[in-house]
Amino acid sequence: MNIRKLACASALAFAVIQAPALAASGDVPAQQVNEALRAKLPENIRAAGKMVSVNNGSFPPYEIVTDTNAMTGASADLSEAIGQILGIKIEHASVSGLSALLSGIKSGRYQFAMGPVGDFKSRQEANDFVDYVREYVVFAVQKGNPKGINSLDEACGNRIAVMSGGSAERVIKAQAEKCAAEGKPALEVQSFTDQPTSILAVRSKRSDAFFSSQAPLTYFVQQAGGELELAAVGKANGFQDLYQGAVVSKGSPLGEVLLGAIKELVANGTYDVIMKKWGLQNNMISDPGINLASQ
Repeated sequence: MNIRKLACASALAFAVIQAPALAASGDVPAQQVNEALRAKLPENIRAAGKMVSVNNGSFPPYEIVTDTNAMTGASADLSEAIGQILGIKIEHASVSGLSALLSGIKSGRYQFAMGPVGDFKSRQEANDFVDYVREYVVFAVQKGNPKGINSLDEACGNRIAVMSGGSAERVIKAQAEKCAAEGKPALEVQSFTDQPTSILAVRSKRSDAFFSSQAPLTYFVQQAGGELELAAVGKANGFQDLYQGAVVSKGSPLGEVLLGAIKELVANGTYDVIMKKWGLQNNMISDPGINLASQ
């Protein structure tokens, strides 16, 4: 079995084991159709009765993709609730890498990505972000943190795994240049297409750390049987306020529609139920919005 298949199998196995416990922690209330929001959908979507949300592989606990391309996780629950509010079905499709996800939305092949995807000013040039969570970026390291990676500066001299095309990759590549400029040991950037493959690289000791969003890293650390822990928690690590959300093409009317649906879920308590169900209460924001990023 190759490393990608092994990583996905590991993630799926954990998802199956954990699903009953997670489900027991909070049932998601059914939603009523909001006719005013439904009327704002583009006519072709209303006629089709569906739209497609694209993902770039498992991003637990938000997106957990099965081998049949079914979806579970917090984003899947939010998508289902949004679909009920809009009176349509939301289907899911997977691509390889963030670049393919963003280009697929830009081309119109997919209507949106539930994500969440990191919102940055540079990305806002081609996309709009419907931000519904706040995230932090930290390291997942081997138990005991043998390399002593407690900050971004201490990543020098280590092999750091990141997801290809993501904001963490941009920051860690800049740090690699800084390490070189300061004459410190070289930082080796190891880019992977998905979260499970990245975390497996750390577990197999081919990488010294995985630099990524705290929420999914917490999830993976919990499944690692004591092999891993988080490091550099509570530090900026190259980021300021990091908002994440659903993604639509620039100027798409779907942005305001999705925002309206998410705000309804906040107001009626469903957002709270879903986020707590998946252990994401520390990532909640009280006032979702479009393009909240200031950097």
